[in-house]
Amino acid sequence: MRSLKDAQLGAFTFFASALPHDVCGSNGLPLTPNSIKILGRFQILKTITHPRLCQYVDISRGKHERLIVVAEHYENCLSIFQKPENAPSAEKVLQIAYEVLEGLEFMNKNGLVHRALGPNNVLMDCKGNVKLAKFGLYHMTDHGADVDFPIGYPSYLAPEVIAQGSFHPSDPSRDEAPLPSGPKSDVWSLGILLFELCAGRRLLQNIDISERLKFILTLGCMDDIVTVLAEEHGCLDTIKELPDSVLELLRKCLTFLPSKRPTPAELLQDPVFNSISCHYTPFQKPVSLFSSSLRCAHLVLPDDISDLCKDNDEDYLSERAIDEVYHLWCLAGGDLEKELTNQEIIQSKPPISTLPKYKTTYAQTQKTEQSSLPQSNSSNELSAAVTLPLIIRERDTEYQLIRIILFDRLLKAYPYKKTLVWKEARVDIPPLVRGLAWAGLLGIEGDIQAKYEGIDKDTPIPTDRQIEVDIPRCHQYDELLSSPQGHIKFRRVLKAWVVSHPDLVYWWWSCLDSLCAPFLYLNFNNEALAYACMSAFIPKYLYNFFLKDNSHVIQEYLTVFSQMIAFHDPELSNHLNEIGFIPDLYAIPWFLTMFTHVFPLHKIFHLWDTLLLGNSSFPFCIGVAILQQLRDRLLANGFNECILLFSDLPEIDIERCVRESISLFCWTPKSATYRQHAQPPKVAGDNGFAKTSTYYSSDYQDMPKTDLSREPLSLVDLKAEVSPRISAEDLIDLCELSLSGSSKRNKTGKPKIVAVDIRTAEDFNRGHISGSINIPFNTTFGPENEVVQCPAAGGLQSYRGRVIVVISHNMKSAFAAHLVKMSFPRVCNLDGGINKLKPTGLLTVPSPQI
Repeated sequence: MRSLKDAQLGAFTFFASALPHDVCGSNGLPLTPNSIKILGRFQILKTITHPRLCQYVDISRGKHERLIVVAEHYENCLSIFQKPENAPSAEKVLQIAYEVLEGLEFMNKNGLVHRALGPNNVLMDCKGNVKLAKFGLYHMTDHGADVDFPIGYPSYLAPEVIAQGSFHPSDPSRDEAPLPSGPKSDVWSLGILLFELCAGRRLLQNIDISERLKFILTLGCMDDIVTVLAEEHGCLDTIKELPDSVLELLRKCLTFLPSKRPTPAELLQDPVFNSISCHYTPFQKPVSLFSSSLRCAHLVLPDDISDLCKDNDEDYLSERAIDEVYHLWCLAGGDLEKELTNQEIIQSKPPISTLPKYKTTYAQTQKTEQSSLPQSNSSNELSAAVTLPLIIRERDTEYQLIRIILFDRLLKAYPYKKTLVWKEARVDIPPLVRGLAWAGLLGIEGDIQAKYEGIDKDTPIPTDRQIEVDIPRCHQYDELLSSPQGHIKFRRVLKAWVVSHPDLVYWWWSCLDSLCAPFLYLNFNNEALAYACMSAFIPKYLYNFFLKDNSHVIQEYLTVFSQMIAFHDPELSNHLNEIGFIPDLYAIPWFLTMFTHVFPLHKIFHLWDTLLLGNSSFPFCIGVAILQQLRDRLLANGFNECILLFSDLPEIDIERCVRESISLFCWTPKSATYRQHAQPPKVAGDNGFAKTSTYYSSDYQDMPKTDLSREPLSLVDLKAEVSPRISAEDLIDLCELSLSGSSKRNKTGKPKIVAVDIRTAEDFNRGHISGSINIPFNTTFGPENEVVQCPAAGGLQSYRGRVIVVISHNMKSAFAAHLVKMSFPRVCNLDGGINKLKPTGLLTVPSPQI
């Protein structure tokens, strides 16, 4: 997107054709509304950037198939030259012609034809340069098939366009649609515009429209159309005085037969422009973030990022991209329909009988934006904004402006600033840059477009049928993803993943399409980036979940999740186990889709903003946080009621879920969620997370393995244990035994962890962890593991709430299981028992009594 500079934001509105309500498509589903089709086709127009084209910004869909399009706008247009007193010079005419042709040629390279050229759609910026407006109307409406009005102005339409007549799919008198207009039709329209500039008057404006069309069609019999037009409008003397170069250009543009008429690209090479073309630099498309091309960016960041945007004399808005300004205008209270209503473009009670047409208005939002921005009197206000709820921060105009500027600079310096991207993402991610920010968090690098284009997405494969069935059921409440263009992109990205991962399978439960949906939504115009993000996301969080036989992976995952429930909420765990409501019955769709099958997209965005910062075990904490929000209802109900509850999951507070997930994660020892079927360790430096392994980004699997590391367990043994195991190195780290001998303490000043040694008193006195307490197993449990004395009676009750690590000789899990049954939270076993610690030299013996 270009920066705003001296441009304004304009809006125009029109109606799509309405479809009958009682008609279904070949798949048995209701027909997609034409407004949805237009909305989907529009998206690619936002990526068409050229100095001669007005930048498209956004489209919104209203009631009764109304569409409102927002685009770059300028006050002046070609009409200012169509008055005798403002007639341009021959050089100015050539300049305008050259700049219009530049825009048309670039459009043609991108498969677009204007078809709506007219004086009001050729705008002029403050420097007098051409900016073509509404160049995407013909494309977004499927060459006019999705609207009830013709695209283009009859006075400027090429003869071959007029000869085709109007067409609408519902018209029974037409068997097939006419061929779409080609680039040469715009050359004729340009010829009429240039003729009017030279003549100083509008053509064909004062005669009946049918007579006007007949006149244009009869021009095919004329040898010199320019002379005939001049005679018809009484400006022959003016036209004859034109330089030969201009006359020759007019004749080439107004060539009746399309086969003999040049294209915009051919006209640009015409010798008539030799004296002009040397003053123009060929347009270079900006280098994209993820490519093999070298990039350089002017990046300035203050030492203290909180000092960003403190210069009150700087006009930050004019430097920002047009889409950013529009986003901020909306945050500041901008309402498109209200603006158009105030301009009397949208009428609350329109007349019953109207001609099919579309109207235009231009909302001058630059001044609106500046006046709507809250003016901060203190730098502390923005610092205080960080502590506000996320939903409020995302609606704070000034806060979002600064966050957008910051992320824009960091992403331009990606991957070299990936550490800072990760750091700032911990605060929050501006919605406008979420797609690129996620790509940075996932460590996407390299020429992703070339890799994506190298995947065969066209050859039929057995999975095609299942993909076709799944797509119409995936987040179809969203207008973008439900559009035909959305379905096409869904199909291509999913098929690219299936083809490039032959060892994995497209699994049931709409897993892959649900996983794809957030990435496709955020990168709708960049399929390669959506595919790259999805391909990086799945190995990190769903490693081997899509194997043909994934039962061992899923069962291990669900068992660890069950242990996490017992670790954080033993009372709830006991109840769910008693009624037989195990994770297999409700949690598989959660984890196979990383909750995208459960929550709508707007909640997934906030959830994944945090998930992408976490490691592969973070989803366990999200799952526990969801259960805790439903805790009261789960504890009060039996098996059948719980099944019904999860069949239609109640509303979940995502902000609370994220907040509690982080807290749960911080209380969970890293090794407690160890899975032997998780992604293998990554080489340090493979991505940003290997270098910035702080907070909750690093995986236990990524850490170097030592004699103190946790050992793999068979699935049978893992399922036999209620509480998780932690490694000896985790215990040492939590107790800080290798540092100072003092225990880690929480905010209350109490130690966060307590080691409970359940060996006999004699063994305990021969060597134990400093600070551990001794509750012998043989005095607590009998020969048949029956409870003889409650552990809480031994003083353990005072340690409730801390992480309780049970240490023994032979991993007697009955002790930990009993603590869980007594609703002691955060209970775990030391993997390998005391024997793992003996070689460390960290065991102590009590001082002899004197």
